[in-house]
This record gives sequence, C-alpha cells and structure tokens, in this order.
Amino acid sequence: MKSKKIVLLVIGAVIISVGFFYLGYSKGVLYPKEIIVRGIDNLEEDEINVNFGIFWQVWDKIKKDYIDGESAKDQDLVYGAVGGMVDALKDPNTVFFPPEDAKKFEEDVSGSFGGIGAEIGIRNEQLVIIAPLKDSPAERSSLKSNDKILLIDKTPTTGLDVNEAVKIIRGEIGTKVTLAILRNGWSEPKDFTITRETIKVPTLDFTMTDDQIAHLQLYSFNENANYLFYQAALKTLTGDARGMILDLRNNPGGYLEVAVDLASWFIDRGKLVVSEKFRSGAETAFRANGNGALKNLPIVVLVNQGSASASEILAGALRDQRGAKLVGEKTFGKGSVQEVMPLADNSSLKVTIAHWVLPSGQIIDKTGLAPDFEVKLTDEDREAERDPQLDKALEVLRLQLEPVKSS
Repeated sequence: MKSKKIVLLVIGAVIISVGFFYLGYSKGVLYPKEIIVRGIDNLEEDEINVNFGIFWQVWDKIKKDYIDGESAKDQDLVYGAVGGMVDALKDPNTVFFPPEDAKKFEEDVSGSFGGIGAEIGIRNEQLVIIAPLKDSPAERSSLKSNDKILLIDKTPTTGLDVNEAVKIIRGEIGTKVTLAILRNGWSEPKDFTITRETIKVPTLDFTMTDDQIAHLQLYSFNENANYLFYQAALKTLTGDARGMILDLRNNPGGYLEVAVDLASWFIDRGKLVVSEKFRSGAETAFRANGNGALKNLPIVVLVNQGSASASEILAGALRDQRGAKLVGEKTFGKGSVQEVMPLADNSSLKVTIAHWVLPSGQIIDKTGLAPDFEVKLTDEDREAERDPQLDKALEVLRLQLEPVKSS
C-alpha cells in the first residue's frame, strides 16, 4: 500500500511537471521573451531593450501558414521590414534602397536618363511637382509647381515614396507616361500624357535690359553652375550693370557648395551663408569664401513654389546678409540634409541628419521663405506671355536705383 502511494505520488509529480512545462511552452509561444540585440556598434550604450519576439512571431507565421509562403524570399522579407522601419519615421527624404534600387539611385544622380524633366517631392503626404525643368517634356506639357500627382499610369500615388514614383515615371526614351494631375482651383484631375526624353538639366541664362539691369536666371546648382555664373558675373561687371535680378524660380536646388560659392559673389568673405544643425545640437557653419565682387550691386531675388533647397539657402542668405528683397511666391521649404550610407549587401540608406539654418536663425524645412512682395503668376499670364513677377522685381530694383531726393 505504501509503495502504491509512492508510485501515485511520482506519477502525480510527473503529470504536474509536464503540465507546467506545457503551460510554460504555450505561454512562451504566445508571449515570446524579449530579445536583447548585441554585437552592433553603440547599441549597448543606448540601452536598447526591444521586443523582437513580435517580429519572429510574424516571420514564423508567414513561413508556416501564409498561402504563398514557399515563394516568399527571406531577404525580401528583411528588406520589407527595414523599409517599414524607415517609413515609420514619416520623413519622405529618409529612404531605404535595396541593392537594385541603390544602384539605380547612384546612376540617376550621375547620368542622363529617360524621364519627363520635373523635380518631384512629398508635400503634406501628397506627391507633387516641385519644379518642371526648362525646355523639358514636363514644361512643354504645362505641368506647374505644386501640381498634385494622383496617378502614374493608373498606379495610385497614395503611400508611394519619391523613389518609387520616380521608378514608374522614368523609363525607355520615346515611351509615354500618363499622370493624373490635380491643380489648385480645379474641381477634378486631368490626364497629362508625356513622352519620355533624355533629360539634361539646364543651368543658366543671362540677359541685360536696355537700362543696364542684368537678369540672371539660374535653373540648377549643378557642377556647371560655378563656371557659368563666373562668365555671367564678368558680363555684369564689364557691361556696367546698375543692378541684378537673380531669378531662382523653378530651381529645385543642387550642390550646397555651389550655393555657398555663388553667395560669396554678393557678400563679404567670412560672412555666414548657412549652418547645418544636427540632432546633437552641434552646428557646422558655411561662410562666404570669395571676393565679394558683386557685394555693392543692388539685387532683387525672384522665387516661387518651385524654388527649393539650395535656391532657398542662397535667397535667404542674400536677404539676411544683404537686405535683398524677395519677389514672387513662397518657396517650397526643402531645408534638410541627407546622408547616403552604403550598407553591407550593396543596399543603402538615405537618412536626414540635419536642418539648414539661415543667418537669421530661420529653419527653411517645411516652412519655406515668404517673399517681401507676393506676386502670383496665373495661367492667363502664361498664355499671354506676361510675367508680372519679373515686372514687379524690375520695379522694386529701379526704385532702389533712383537717386535719393533731397528734402
């Protein structure tokens, strides 16, 4: 009898042990323990303690039960997860590029391509035209700054980042792409069918008015801008120009160094042009480094909604350091700094690391520059080949050139 009790106690203990093991296993599957990631630079120092168990639960479920799970590539799932992490930042300028997209991004930055010739961006979570380039298919099709792109070849743009949109818009030279465009004041969108061409970004045009006012229209802060601006500056100086209209309308930007170099023609050496302000609070100052040959030349700057990035830096610096008047419309508001970080498998991360800060302390990003004299340019103006913005800029400049009348 005694031995029976011992056997029953042993069996009972085994059953209880198995029960506790099963209960613990079930709970472990439902609620996996936190996984502390180790072995990545600086991660331990930041005391990151993240529940990656959720990730592995979803991974396991997809691999085991998803109807097409066998065709789901592990690396694609990882890229999708990384892309989702970046998208959670809700910053259209911070983008993850898988290897194929990273290679295309590098090619696009350095080469010619088949496209429509328009800078695009995200404004209030909507894909928009920042600026059509001069003599481009986009300009000839009458696309305008701030046009909303709702569809690209029937693909909705909701949720598309800029890189994804660019991939659809660009294509083989001679083929067509159709954009559904909604413009301010329109009750419904209209389709624009555009033929893709090789796009080469224009740089600069220069003319002189009859009363010796230089009109310098800068389309891009690209690698050619410094030399072409030098030639225009010589024409300005040797042509006895009395003043200058610096036209930055529909200029989507380019290299920061070019913006600083061009500002250096107009302000004293050593004066602040712009600063980078980082998350840590650290700042990097960019100062005028030229001879200031045009520093005494009266100047008015033309801007519109297509003036972005380096255009806003130059316009803002001239207003802050020279008191230059801005004429036209509020600028786009693209004032952040991105760094492209190559990753181990040839993918890359373009991440926002800083804001541009003007000499006055103004941050450009998402706010833009408000003009001193606001002048709209309507479709009727364009059809009639009128330019009230340029007319106003000339009026403002000519008032500055009038001799001071004694009282």
